[in-house]
Order: sequence, then structure tokens, then C-alpha cells
Amino acid sequence: MGDGTPDVLNARSPALNYRAPHPQLELMMTPYVNGEISHWMKASGSVDQQDGPRAAGRRAGALPDEEQDFVIVGGGLTGLWAAYYAAAEQPDAKITVLEAEEVGYGASGRNGGWLSPLIPGNRGVYAKAARRRGQDGAAAIASFQRAMETAIDDTLRVLEDEGINADQHRGGHLRVATTPAAMKRLEATHTADLAHGYYAQDLELLDADAVRKRINISPALGGLLTRTTARVDPAKLVHGLAAAVENKGARILEGTRATRITPHAVTTSRGIVRGKTILTCVEAYSGQIDSDARGLDARDVIPVNSSMIVTQQLPDSAWEQVGWQGYECLGDAAHTFVYAQRTADGRIAIGGRGTPYAFNSGTPGLGTVDARTVRTLHERLQLFFPGVQFEVEHAWRGAIGVTRDWCAGITFDPATRIGVVRGFAGHGVTATHLAARTLIDRAAGRETPLTQLPWNDHDSGRWEPEPLRWIGVHGMYRLFGIADRWEESRHSQNTSLIARFGSRLAGLE
Repeated sequence: MGDGTPDVLNARSPALNYRAPHPQLELMMTPYVNGEISHWMKASGSVDQQDGPRAAGRRAGALPDEEQDFVIVGGGLTGLWAAYYAAAEQPDAKITVLEAEEVGYGASGRNGGWLSPLIPGNRGVYAKAARRRGQDGAAAIASFQRAMETAIDDTLRVLEDEGINADQHRGGHLRVATTPAAMKRLEATHTADLAHGYYAQDLELLDADAVRKRINISPALGGLLTRTTARVDPAKLVHGLAAAVENKGARILEGTRATRITPHAVTTSRGIVRGKTILTCVEAYSGQIDSDARGLDARDVIPVNSSMIVTQQLPDSAWEQVGWQGYECLGDAAHTFVYAQRTADGRIAIGGRGTPYAFNSGTPGLGTVDARTVRTLHERLQLFFPGVQFEVEHAWRGAIGVTRDWCAGITFDPATRIGVVRGFAGHGVTATHLAARTLIDRAAGRETPLTQLPWNDHDSGRWEPEPLRWIGVHGMYRLFGIADRWEESRHSQNTSLIARFGSRLAGLE
């Protein structure tokens, strides 16, 4: 949810080092907030202390009684960006966004705040898909990569134009290696990135000293800096975008859960909303909607959990020891990687590990996290920054949408005029913007460079039925956790064969 599997694959599944909860485990630290959507949403005033999220929130107006030009299902970043660009392109269009809870309730308000250029999927898989269409696979991936980088530029431009303060800061992202095997993976990633559309000036391999000059991570052996990434506060981003959408004349209806989608109509918990074009942007919650539209079956995309904690504000003395003056987004090159940011108000938010998947595609609700996962993330901070005292203030988890091949896809049926986006697999902060603009192009019937990108109409296959998919997902993460412990305990020079087997099990190779 941060925006892996071995980085050379560029598939980067969420870093969740699963271990079964221990009933006697107690986390010895100051009491912290648990769940309540996220720290970001709580800090933004989005959560009522007694009643939880504003399920019947301030945007609970009457359903429209006339047909809409666009009905957009999902009030996360994809749906809001789609509404924004539809309204900008057609100022007189009737546009309604339907949200089951409140804007940002899903991954859009819970993520790690990485506005990064990482493609939401496996480059090799997308290249094969492009070749099947008669395209040059390498050129298609390079175009996809450049489109992701442009999407970062465009997002930051819109924030400036609309006066949205999302604590955005373009400090890049730094992935560090703490074992020789991880450093080899970063070197391979650097080579692969240069071959697949990254500009040389945007990437830099760093030795241990260069890493520590930026962020004083004790066990770091080296790192890879990607300069184009920006940090954001997810809740400020989603709420600012929602306000911009409303300023352009679109309506947002919270507390309006879509239950069925058919051509030109969405059945909701409050009645039916009719629309000429329906865009479905619900990501991990896709399987909860009844529809014949491609991509919305419970086995097309599953919700995979990622957990986060945020510390209390650190004193100046701690920041003098930690460094991190460039506000880079921070991750590591372990198989069960973590992702982190230094927040604008002087905290560290770090995420990744936790229970990966709930049986039969259960979703996380308000996002309560088990004590073992909180402890695991806290220990990762202590490993990176020994001697610094960290107190956890808030813990939460969210769900990302994952397809069977871990690649995102966009579909639009001109006959039914139903569009679907799903499967960002933790790389949605940037990809939502690109996907929304692509959907608007496809809805307009235009052939553009965006509609030629290889995630258009990509077929990811289907997940196995239960209990096979529960066994498979949990088995994969167990293998990645074992591989990390193997590499760390032996200071291994090469990636563990166990991790490679886990990648094959997941369909990532």
C-alpha cells in the first residue's frame, strides 16, 4: 500500500511478513490508537471519536432523479480523478460519485503516501501482453514508464493549480539494502529500470556512506535513489481533490453503497442512479458488487492487507541522529519490504508487515491491527535507527486490490458503457491518476497514447477458489519471510531460492 517480491521483477507485492498471532504476546509500549481508518484520516478530522467514520457524512444528499452523464462508483483517488477530468473536459456534464462510506475510506486514505513512478505490475507480463497485440514489448513498457512519471508531474501541477496542500514534497524515494543479496537485487533493478524507460539522471546507486548522509540507517550496505517520487499526506490529497471535484460541479454522495451495476444503472443502498456512462473504481472492494462487467467478480481481484504505524512526533535531537533532511520516501529491498515517510509534522510512518489475506476476501473494516504486526514494524524502526526512542501513536491497516498476476487492468465496454479499473497492488497513488485519465479517453472514444498502454484490457486470469487462494497467499508470504531470515542470518550474497519459489507460487515469474 505504499508505493516485494524481488525488485528485479518490478512486481512488488505488499510486504507482509505473516506469522500466526501468539495469544500470549503483549506489546509493551505506550497505548496507541488502533484502527479508526488511519492516522491520516483521523488527523484530518474524518473520524468521529464515538461513532467512527462519517458513514452518513456531510455529502449525503438526495439521489439524482435524472440520468447522469457519468456515474462513478468509488470515492477514492481513481473515482475522484475521473470525476475531476470529466468535469474539466465537459463543464456542463452531470456527474455523480457514489461512495459507500466516505471519501478516502479505502486504500486512498490509508496508504503510505508515495507518489512514485513504479508501474503497478510486472513489466515482463505487460510486455508479453503488448507483443500479443502486435506491439513492441520494450517500447510499450518504456511508454508506460514515461506515462507514470508524467502522471506525477500532472498530479503535482493540479495540486498547485487547485491550491491543495497535501504536504507534497518531491524528495525521491530511497530503497536500502541491508544484506549483500538485497544489494545485488537493487543493482539488477537499476539496470532493468534504465532498460525500461527510466531516465539515467533520475536514478542513482548509492554506497553505504551516501545512504547514511541522507538517512542514517545503521545496517544499510547501499541503496537505490529514484528522484521522481514525491511524498504526500493521503487524506489531505483525497479531501483536497474531493473539494476540487465539487467546485467543478460534480456531486459526491457518501454513505451510498453500490450493490449492483448494469448498463446505464447502479443500484445502491439508497435507490437507483441512472447514468449514460458508469465507471467502477472500487479496487479491493470490487468483488462486493454484483455485476456482469468484466473485472468485478470476486475471483478477478482480491483484497490483500498492508499495515502501518505512525510514531509520535520526534524531538529535534532524534532527527539530528536520524537525518532524513531530504524527506525521501524510504523502503528496503527485503522480500517482505517496508515503506516509510518522514511526515511534515515530524513523525515516521512505516508500513508493510501484517496478516496478508482474510479468508474469502474479507476486507479490513476500520483497520484494527494485531499486536504482533505493530511490534514487527516498531522493531524495524529500531533496526534502522538504534538508540532512537520511538513511541507508536496510531496503527491501522488497509486493503489493496490484487489480481492473479499482480498487474492492474483497465476495461471499457463501448456497448454497455461500463468501465472498470482494478488491481493497483499497492502502487495506486500515481496509477489512479493515470488510470482515470485513460478511462476518460476511452469513454470519449478517443485513441490516444494512454489508451495504447499495455494495461488496457489486460487479462490477469482469475484467482483460485477458496481455500486454495488463502493457502496460496499465506504460503507465499511465509516463504518470503523465511527467505529474508535466511539472507539476513547468513549475510547471503545471493537471493534465496526460497524467495524465487515464492515468486513462482504467486505467479510473479
